[in-house]
Amino acid sequence: MSAHENEFPRDREANRAHLLAAVDSAADALTAGRDESEKLRRLSPTSVEALRSSGLFKMKSPHEVGGAEAHPVTQMDVIEAVTMIDPAAAWCMFITSAVTGGVFASLSDDSVDEVLADGFPFMAGSLRAGGQARRVDGGYRVSGRWAWGSGVEHSDWVAVPVFSDGPPVIRALVPTNEVILHDNWHTLGMRGTGSCDCELDDVFVPDRFAIDALGGGPPRGGALMRLGLPAYVVNEHGSFAYALGRSALQTMTETAIEKKRGYLGGVSLADRQVFQRAIGQGTIRMNACALAMAESLERMFDSAAAGPPDPALVTEAQAAAVWCTDEAVDLVSELFRFTGGSAVMDGNEMQRILRDIYTVQSHLMVSAVTYEQYGQIVLGTTEGGKLP
Repeated sequence: MSAHENEFPRDREANRAHLLAAVDSAADALTAGRDESEKLRRLSPTSVEALRSSGLFKMKSPHEVGGAEAHPVTQMDVIEAVTMIDPAAAWCMFITSAVTGGVFASLSDDSVDEVLADGFPFMAGSLRAGGQARRVDGGYRVSGRWAWGSGVEHSDWVAVPVFSDGPPVIRALVPTNEVILHDNWHTLGMRGTGSCDCELDDVFVPDRFAIDALGGGPPRGGALMRLGLPAYVVNEHGSFAYALGRSALQTMTETAIEKKRGYLGGVSLADRQVFQRAIGQGTIRMNACALAMAESLERMFDSAAAGPPDPALVTEAQAAAVWCTDEAVDLVSELFRFTGGSAVMDGNEMQRILRDIYTVQSHLMVSAVTYEQYGQIVLGTTEGGKLP
């Protein structure tokens, strides 16, 4: 693998500052593109160009290939900052970052150089294995269909896990122009993410682009790349959820003085004690979510310093992400009660936040079954033992 120039500092605080500066550089363009993304049901060209030029989609890629390889808690701050600007752009940013980073951690050196030949790419994909890869001379013939392909319409490559007659599961890396995209992303929320289905129909995937998804550790990258699924992506969903909660708090706070309820003029929301309590308590709740998520990630990441992370700490972080989502759903629902009739109209910011949080709470990564798994660990009734 040839040397690849890297703009991202390795020092954690400097890395964080660099990424947040990149968010600032993209903020105006992301703001300008968000309404168009909602209408298009995929990221607008303005938003895509902003993410490309900012380099934010390199957040999870190894240093060796020019990525930021950011600490999971640093990623939380970046995800929150972009979510406060445009949730759809934030979602596509961290999905693209995760897929790209995972692929670059696992490809052979020669394949990395080949993929990077035309510049650092956008990659989209799926976490759930599906389809079938049939072994042939020099590679695999792959067929299958995968849902939730967030950002796939502006990607350069698609990486999907496939059941195989070689290794049990391979991750097939395919140029997007060889992928069939289905225009089926008609949703309650997260409309601008373009998370449509993608399909491979007997596509040849050469061995160099067929990664053993269940094989040994990645050939490059540090502790971030040793996390494995779901630890590698667990921070994304928790931080995205409480960021939506904070966005709802900000939106309602900004409109509280002007907003009045009642047929005869009424009083402003800001003067109602019940609303004051909702804002005060909600702020503490979202702060608590951020702290709980960060604390669990710190311990989980530290446990991966020399090898795979502690499974108990991974489950703890997953439970924290579910809790962040549950708290955000509850808070946004509570605040929506104060919005009045205007919130039922398309274009209302609180309506968009409500639709978005109810859409993402359905994701498998934040399933409530994780609470049960974490409870078993706390009780010591499952393998893996109790948490220290």
